[in-house]
Amino acid sequence: MTDSSAIICVSAEWRTRPEHAETVRSLMVQAAAAVREQEPGNLLYIGHQDPKDPTHFLFYEQYANQAALEAHVASSHYQQLVAGQLVPLLTERTVTLYKLLA
Repeated sequence: MTDSSAIICVSAEWRTRPEHAETVRSLMVQAAAAVREQEPGNLLYIGHQDPKDPTHFLFYEQYANQAALEAHVASSHYQQLVAGQLVPLLTERTVTLYKLLA
């Protein structure tokens, strides 16, 4: 059972150029699948793409605790797909961490 007071929530907003929107979307689908399959400390990982502005993405994630978030960032799929391929395609990246209200 997860201690709800330890849950870390992540909100990430990304923007890219129009020519990279489909690549970013495709890579995020791959990253989401890897997170769900390989990270037991991940509780929720949902990506969204603005239907009016396909260059704008929003991701909402929940991790069981700080250690699970750190394991996510250290994972090979994060390093390869997100840090290695996605981030270089972004024009803006805002990541905010939240504590779950119990």
